[in-house]
This record gives sequence, structure tokens and C-alpha cells, in this order.
Amino acid sequence: MFNLTGKTALITGGGSGIGKSAATLFAKQGAEVLILDLNPENAGNVAGEINSSGGKASVHVCDVSDQQQVKTLVEQFEKIDILINNAGIAHVGKAHTTDEADFDRVYNINVKGAYNLLHVVLPMMIKNNGGVILNLSSIAAVVGITDRFAYSMSKGAVQAMTLSVARDYLSSNIRCNCICPARVHTPFVDGFIAKNYPGQEKEMFEKLSASQPIGRMGTTEEIATLMLYLCSDEASFITGCDYHIDGGFVKLNN
Repeated sequence: MFNLTGKTALITGGGSGIGKSAATLFAKQGAEVLILDLNPENAGNVAGEINSSGGKASVHVCDVSDQQQVKTLVEQFEKIDILINNAGIAHVGKAHTTDEADFDRVYNINVKGAYNLLHVVLPMMIKNNGGVILNLSSIAAVVGITDRFAYSMSKGAVQAMTLSVARDYLSSNIRCNCICPARVHTPFVDGFIAKNYPGQEKEMFEKLSASQPIGRMGTTEEIATLMLYLCSDEASFITGCDYHIDGGFVKLNN
């Protein structure tokens, strides 16, 4: 089950965190993985691990917010069977404390970045008679999270784009879904806590972990496993859905 042999998967933000686990798992299942990341060192390390283990992965440095960069990169490939829009950034702030530059930065990466990949990859999928798209949203798109105005905005947009793409490309044999993780323990989370809560790292990590009813953060491997299912042929009847993978955060946090 969940065999991806013969398929090419493009994963944005594939050099660390959730993207790294997805790249590793997809390659293990037989996919050729295209790791798109701004950090060539991180991406190179992931690709090196995959290739040394008998998989197939390549590194592609690109700014997802730059459509011309994305277009130039994607046009190099013969086909893309799976697109995972994983690249993203976070921001702490309310509407009145979020300045324009930070708002634009979150939008450009989280929203426009996903659009840029969709805009360029979809014609390729249409030409090749099908494909699968998975967008990374967040529980911040469906519940109110304190001090996450810009981030929540961006992930709500990702959910809306998912529905639109799923509807528009049904006849082209293209499926599009999104997943909504709660807090997942990644290097990004550690850096985020260190930057925004200096001197309170341990306390904040425990507090954020405890906010999931299950009592801990998720792992990147757990997220990647759901991603694999949704991108596999076993999920061929699923499109236009958003999946909460959140330790009970949305439904059980009363």
C-alpha cells in the first residue's frame, strides 16, 4: 500500500521539519523527490540522506514568493505528479500590532507562494492527465488563536484555495486537499519560542505542548504519514477536504 514508485513529488520547504519528514517518507515509498527550499544546506542534507539510503532526491533552491523563479524551476521538469505546498512562516501579533511589512511577508510566502506553485504546476498536471496537490493549512484557519492575526489569515486563504482548486480541476483528474496540524515539534518551533519568549523557552514549550488535549505536540513523522495517505492512490476518492491532525485541539478543547 501507499506505493509511489514512478511518481515525482515536489515538496516546498522540504529541507526541514514537516517537509523533511515528508520528503524522506515519500522517497522511501518510491517517489522521486524534488526538494524546494531556500536553504541549500538543509535541503542538501535531506537529499543526501535519501540518496545514500537508496532513494532519489534532488535539491532546488527557490523563493516561492517569486513567481518567475518558480516558473523557471518547474519548467525544467518533465512531470510533477504530487505537489506539496509546505513552505511557510509564522508571525506573532494582533491586527493593530502587525505592521504592513510583516503582513506582506506572511502573505507573500504562505499565500502567494502556494498560488505561485499552483499557477505553474497545474498546467503540467492537466497535460499529464492528473495529479495530487496537498496544501499545509493549520488549525489557526478554523479556530481563534491568540496573537496570530497574519498567520491565521494566511492559513484561511490556503483552505479557500484548496476548495477552489479541488472544484475547478475535477474533470482534469486532479485532487486537492489540505491538512490542518496543531502544534508540531520542529526546529522551527524551537526557534520561534527562542525568538519570541527569550528566557522562557522551557516554560513556553511545556505550555504549548499542554494546549493539545492529547498532552503533547505532534511529530513530523505523524504529519508525514497522513500526507502520504492523502497523496497515494489509496486516497483516490478524497478531494476538497481538510484534515485536522491536532491531538484533539479543535474538537476537544472545551
